Amino acid sequence: MIAPWNAPAGVGRLIAPNERKAGLQSSRDALISFAAVAATWQAASLVLPKFQVPGLQYVFHSLLTLRYDYVLISLTRVVLALGVSFLLGLACAIAMYIYQNVERFFMPIVRLAMAVPATCWIVFSILWFKGVELRITFVLIVCCAPIFLVDMLDGIRGIPRDLRDMMWSFRPGLTHFLWMLVLPAITPVILTSFKINLSQAIRLVTFAELVGAVSGIGYGLNVAEELFSVADVFAWTVVLIVILTLAMEALSWVESRLLRWRP
Repeated sequence: MIAPWNAPAGVGRLIAPNERKAGLQSSRDALISFAAVAATWQAASLVLPKFQVPGLQYVFHSLLTLRYDYVLISLTRVVLALGVSFLLGLACAIAMYIYQNVERFFMPIVRLAMAVPATCWIVFSILWFKGVELRITFVLIVCCAPIFLVDMLDGIRGIPRDLRDMMWSFRPGLTHFLWMLVLPAITPVILTSFKINLSQAIRLVTFAELVGAVSGIGYGLNVAEELFSVADVFAWTVVLIVILTLAMEALSWVESRLLRWRP
């Protein structure tokens, strides 16, 4: 009999420093890239007119004068819409998994909704709804919920049949089956869907606010455009980049905690 191979005792201690070194190298490379972009922008501001490419000092001044309550408004819209979209997508995915007739009837409608561009949904929301909040919520849900639904339905179907049969052998109720097997099994899929929908939702809410709101980051961009203030536009862009970066880092931290069993 061939004895199983065991890794040397020092291998585990060697992997972690290498990973930390790679992380530091990646962060350093990112800082160098950002510094190069900033230097290029500043050099261009010395040649081009101020109203086209303002210097970084003007952008920094705009960052200090922005309406940051608009940021909270936009984030609130995104969080609420993503929460509703997730619950709606999860409920529909479970219903389609349990009842095949539901899937046969509703899946073509879901695919049709996913084929409609987000711009069209924004126009429809303006024509159909009077309230601004209802318009923005509708656009976010109709664009994000189908992604949650399709991803989670595929994740449920990807659960090995042996695990499902073993679970049913204990004669659990449907609630216990979903809670003890389905949700833990599709957690990686849920986190991936949140990453996709989060970036999409931030872009969508900005665009929706740009055309039909009186508050939020999109409205701030609209005001900056009307004032021909490139510095304000760039400042709002920096804010959006920071928000999305921090949100992705937060999701990555949650993923590392929930999926710490993965290698």
